[in-house]
Amino acid sequence: MNEQGKDPQQRRKAPEASGVDLARQALAAAREQARARGNAAGGRKRQQQPGLRSGARADGRDPMPLMAALDRLRTERGWEMPMAVAGVMERWPEIVGPEIAAHCEPQRYENRELVVRCDSSAWAAQLKLLAPQLVARLNADLGQGTVRLIKVQGPGGRPKGYGPWRAPGSTGPGDTYG
Repeated sequence: MNEQGKDPQQRRKAPEASGVDLARQALAAAREQARARGNAAGGRKRQQQPGLRSGARADGRDPMPLMAALDRLRTERGWEMPMAVAGVMERWPEIVGPEIAAHCEPQRYENRELVVRCDSSAWAAQLKLLAPQLVARLNADLGQGTVRLIKVQGPGGRPKGYGPWRAPGSTGPGDTYG
């Protein structure tokens, strides 16, 4: 112990109050008094509902650009793959070429399989031969493993039931693809 009767560590813990410390104490006391008065000097106290105002710092409630909001929605909902495949369906002529696109069109995408319908059995056979190359091209565009295989369908569907020369009981065009 020293001559003042206090330990040197205790003197370090309790320094004398500076001007800044006194100002902080005065501000805290004034705030406490204002709370006690019910903030009568400021007029009616505004009712704040928690969570309805955004502060000075950015948070999830702040406005954002439209494209950023759409990207966030796409990511949160897991729509990346369906949207990418929809883009492929729109760009089908660019991917396969105009000649094939004129005779074959994508119908749907399910379970990593792209279903393509052709307008004749000859084009269906041609597309079956080109399917591995198209799968590689699609996976290079969309990401590896997006398209596992291409299912090729020939012409089909319900036969057109109109026209004066339709034979009763016929099944439609005379194409033999099956």
